[in-house]
Amino acid sequence: MELPDIVVPVREGSHNEELRYALRSWVANLPHRSVWIVGYQPWWAAGTRHIPTHQRITPAYVNTTTAMRAACEHPEVSDPFLWANDDFFVMSPQPTPFPVLHRGPVREVFAQYGTRSSAYVAAMRATHAFLVGLGHDDPTSFELHVPLPVHKEGMLRALDVGEGHDVHKRTVYGTVNGVTGTPMADVKVARRGPQFDASSPFLSTMPDSFHNGAVGRHIRSAFPDPCPYEGRRRR
Repeated sequence: MELPDIVVPVREGSHNEELRYALRSWVANLPHRSVWIVGYQPWWAAGTRHIPTHQRITPAYVNTTTAMRAACEHPEVSDPFLWANDDFFVMSPQPTPFPVLHRGPVREVFAQYGTRSSAYVAAMRATHAFLVGLGHDDPTSFELHVPLPVHKEGMLRALDVGEGHDVHKRTVYGTVNGVTGTPMADVKVARRGPQFDASSPFLSTMPDSFHNGAVGRHIRSAFPDPCPYEGRRRR
């Protein structure tokens, strides 16, 4: 079985230490062929492959949609591939093929956020309403902070269906293509304190929790050594 590529959208920025440690974790624990950075390639990430894209300041979802379409349309990116963010850390060895994981029904995810209001929650509600409007009465959320196996044809279909809408493309992809998988709790750690599951096979952070929190120290101590994707090149 051919190993999949990992595709990660990266916004413009100078250094991105989260990406550095994510790459180390993927080399250690996530079997793959190559890593493709779509968007901005940090100067130190010379060992990765690169698809440059034009990035807009706002709205943010436009950049990740552009990155997803670019990966799906690139003939050298594997099909399927693993879609990941630059703050997805794989903390223990994973099987091949990598499983599809999800959060369960979107309606149940709403309950986890209660009355909290944010752009993320607003987009989640918009996604639910959008999919119900298409006839999917009880859609599943695929908005976990873990890698997602993506088949190109199915994702391009989802991007076309959701074009012009601020919706969660992972969830639209899973729903319109009838994707099934295994439910799990999300692994995003937003706070600095020690209240996180250090035994979790996956972790994800916010900038503050990575740089200043216990979870960031845990991740950095787990992967202290450079990986092949940290090949240096002239700046």
